[in-house]
Amino acid sequence: MAVTTLDAKTALIVIDLQQGIVALPVVHEPQPVIDLCAQLKDAFHAKDLPVVLVNVAGGAPGRNEQARHSGEFPADWATLMPEMTPQHNDITVTKHTWGAFHNTALHDELQKRGVTQVVICGIATSIGVESTARQAYELGYNVTLAVDAMTDLNADTHENSVKLIFPRLGETGNTQEILALINTL
Repeated sequence: MAVTTLDAKTALIVIDLQQGIVALPVVHEPQPVIDLCAQLKDAFHAKDLPVVLVNVAGGAPGRNEQARHSGEFPADWATLMPEMTPQHNDITVTKHTWGAFHNTALHDELQKRGVTQVVICGIATSIGVESTARQAYELGYNVTLAVDAMTDLNADTHENSVKLIFPRLGETGNTQEILALINTL
């Protein structure tokens, strides 16, 4: 893990900390992940840096081999956790695919604010977090991943993302390392 710097125009992207996703059987207890994401959110707010709160309200229509949810989601499925209640300047994004950039206004919103780097955290590591990190990297953002502020549905896919994929997309670090860098901005 080697997070080295944060650009002056860095945004935090919090992936899918919502009622329906947090209730899924994840590898790590979700509350510590939520708490670490909230610490990052508070630090970004304190420095008047952009915070993006993402939820998911559907899925891509393509065919695959894994069973999907059929029918209606519970009424509170997409409701953000109380710790992620949006503040007045936060960007909220509802996505319908794994990544937060596809068919959303996220890239335009970040560009309007001059953002050059993103810090990403949330659930699930190998799905929403990794997909968003890949898209951010492809769009030219510097990417930092708060690896202790995320979890997955599967330990192997979590480890694969953290150890093999994320170092190819950006820098990885823990919340405390990222908080220390935020304090230098």
